[in-house]
Amino acid sequence: MDELLEILTDLHPEVDFELETGLIDNKILDSFDIITIISEIADNFDIAIPAKEIIPENFNSAEALWALIEKLEDEE
Repeated sequence: MDELLEILTDLHPEVDFELETGLIDNKILDSFDIITIISEIADNFDIAIPAKEIIPENFNSAEALWALIEKLEDEE
């Protein structure tokens, strides 16, 4: 999870990603941020996020993103 928090903090150092639960709903992350996050996750965790998983619920919080990463790692 620390590696994911580092990725997110590099994008938006002003956001407390451990507490924020509305990254999409509150328009903290935009489409460019999502693309960057997907790319960084691919590089750092060696997993690809399928298009069907690119939904607001999976990107609304660091916890949701971490759950997605763990799910995709388990499916490999």
